[in-house]
Amino acid sequence: MNSITIIGNVTRDPELRTTQTGKEVCSFTVAVNRRKSVKAGVQETDYFKITAWEKLAAICKEYLVKGSKVAVVGSVSVSTYEKGGNHYASLDVTATNVEFIGTKRSDADDTGLSYTPPNSTPSVPTGFVPVVDDDLPF
Repeated sequence: MNSITIIGNVTRDPELRTTQTGKEVCSFTVAVNRRKSVKAGVQETDYFKITAWEKLAAICKEYLVKGSKVAVVGSVSVSTYEKGGNHYASLDVTATNVEFIGTKRSDADDTGLSYTPPNSTPSVPTGFVPVVDDDLPF
């Protein structure tokens, strides 16, 4: 299973494009600080290139801005490239779920927003049963 969950901050405003077949794709980068990994007083950070498709792409473009805190779930791949004679690797995530942690772009309230594509099924741990508020004794 190829699945990754990251929480970090958007490093630049997302870019929305449309493919030749008419599908929307949104690209942005998320910076994730490493836990307990401070070298010489500098926090180490990993950068993930995020790609969201179709409706999720439009929602990301509408609500995310540089500095937004976000949780991303998706599949990860590694791509390599050469620049100036040096070899580099990039971690690329194709998002299946994006949760906006913080405020909406145009509102000042502190409600988190989340979108999961309609054809995906949320994972429920084995042995758990949905609870209806009316069933609670308090």
